[in-house]
Amino acid sequence: MIYDKNALTIEQHIAQLKERGLTFNDDDYAKHYLSQVSYYRLAGYWWPMQSDKETHLFKPNSKFEDVVHLYNFDRELRIILFDAIEKIEISLRTKLIYHLSHEFDPWWFQNTAIFQDTGALIETLASIKEELDRSKDIFIKEHKKKYKDDSRLPPAWKTLELTSFGSLSKLYGNLKNTVRAKDTIAQELGAVNHTYLPSWLQSIAQIRNHCAHHSRLWNRNLPGTPKILPRPPHKWVKDVPSDTQKLYLHLCIMRYLLNLIAPENSFSTKLRDLFGQYPSVDPNALGMKPHWQDEPLWQL
Repeated sequence: MIYDKNALTIEQHIAQLKERGLTFNDDDYAKHYLSQVSYYRLAGYWWPMQSDKETHLFKPNSKFEDVVHLYNFDRELRIILFDAIEKIEISLRTKLIYHLSHEFDPWWFQNTAIFQDTGALIETLASIKEELDRSKDIFIKEHKKKYKDDSRLPPAWKTLELTSFGSLSKLYGNLKNTVRAKDTIAQELGAVNHTYLPSWLQSIAQIRNHCAHHSRLWNRNLPGTPKILPRPPHKWVKDVPSDTQKLYLHLCIMRYLLNLIAPENSFSTKLRDLFGQYPSVDPNALGMKPHWQDEPLWQL
């Protein structure tokens, strides 16, 4: 089959949506919104409103304004998560640099002997080198100028400051389980040992990418499968979510980590306020448990 559809104007898009049963309170408002946020970006938010996914017919009482409501909720949710993930990322980076540079040397991340999968390490290092080559940071420029005869990458405390969360999580997860720092970092982050933390970091890195690319998190099934601690040493939830694809479990893990990294964090308050600001948003679309805010983990 060959795709043969032509581009539609904003006015044609609105007319098409009306034919399919979506109602509009204000066409001028809709025109303005669709001129700022693309049709297909908003489509992910009206998709659940459709009763027939083949003909794209909408359920009764489906409103364009509700689509915008969901879109704005999701945008503000991503901002909250991006702020939380920044703290987790900086903490992980700090611990990797400190513990592994002391256990081995400042170039431990290039030492194939301490990693499980050499091929995966080579791929990660290639990504790290690309990040360094793009860098305009003065400390990297000065290092390359001063140590131009040193074929190694700059030491961990310089290189890893420019390394993405995704690459950091891959470095950690790929460390051999005999590396002492792997357990030390997990213990400091409340994950007990190396068994659990890699899956947590992987899922958070994926969510971070969604946030960075302004992708929808509301009503999305996430690919990561975090391993659940059977007896967490710190505040956790009594009603443990079993659905690993919904966002709620991932939010719980972020809150758990934040309570150790930044004990005075306002993550819980921000989420409560966000749901309060958008009361029409169904928390079930994120996998939120009933009365989640009353769980020990989420207590203020």
